[in-house]
Amino acid sequence: METEWIKWLRSRTGSELLGDDAAVLRDTNTIITVDMLTEGIDFVLGQVDSQWIGRKALAVNLSDIAAMAGIPTAIVVAVALPKSEGIQLAEQLYNGMEPLIRKYALKLAGGDTNTWNNGLVISITVLGRVTPQGVLQRNGAKPNDKILVTGLLGGSILEHQFLFEPRINEALYLNEHFDIHAAIDISDGFSLDLYRLSVESGLGATVDEKSIPISSAAVRLSQQTGRTPLEHALSDGEDFELLLAVPPDEAEKLLTLQPLRERFDVTLYPVAELTTELGLRFTDGTVLRPQGFEH
Repeated sequence: METEWIKWLRSRTGSELLGDDAAVLRDTNTIITVDMLTEGIDFVLGQVDSQWIGRKALAVNLSDIAAMAGIPTAIVVAVALPKSEGIQLAEQLYNGMEPLIRKYALKLAGGDTNTWNNGLVISITVLGRVTPQGVLQRNGAKPNDKILVTGLLGGSILEHQFLFEPRINEALYLNEHFDIHAAIDISDGFSLDLYRLSVESGLGATVDEKSIPISSAAVRLSQQTGRTPLEHALSDGEDFELLLAVPPDEAEKLLTLQPLRERFDVTLYPVAELTTELGLRFTDGTVLRPQGFEH
């Protein structure tokens, strides 16, 4: 549904307005993004700590700011609370957000609160600012760019989807010190989000399946589902790592220096190369169909 809706909006508003993780208001150098989580789709109350839900609701937006290499500054929070024990739930949601609010020195600028006879809905808007280095977008990649990823992939449903760390500081550091052409965060699935980045840049990609950094959670999950760990890494989504399109020489430098490892305990991995041939393929030429979560 989301893909078709965006296509329709683009036909009405212009393609330059849609296609990145966040919007940049050029006249003000303000970055803005919004994400909404709904009970039954993104979480189930009673099956997960309510503080984790609040944390995730904020963290997914911060990940979008990270993908643009922006600095988050303020948040606006809107919630539709179930009528029973609504105030206690609201407090728990805020307690989950608070560590991230403190870490990134965010201002809680406002919001809206409603109650109703259905499940929890929480929507957070994050405002940020552009640095002197400018923003990273999806459409800046070039042919032969290497695609690097900032961490392990797959199995996020086994807790990572709630407890991940947005790559704000990592993105800011890389954008300041290295030549990064384009970026996207992995929210809906590695192969699907790589496809989105490549399409926005008018390119395709060759994926090196042997280099995909597979998480131990993906291995554990595969024992429950019967799917391979690689299949989980390619399509599970909600890893919230960054995919970075980097010139070949710069990618070699980054992989050798690993500048994020000592500073942030984050390792960069090479996973793909961008090509002029559209679509995704493995190194043996087999077509890789983009898979992930379609809203």
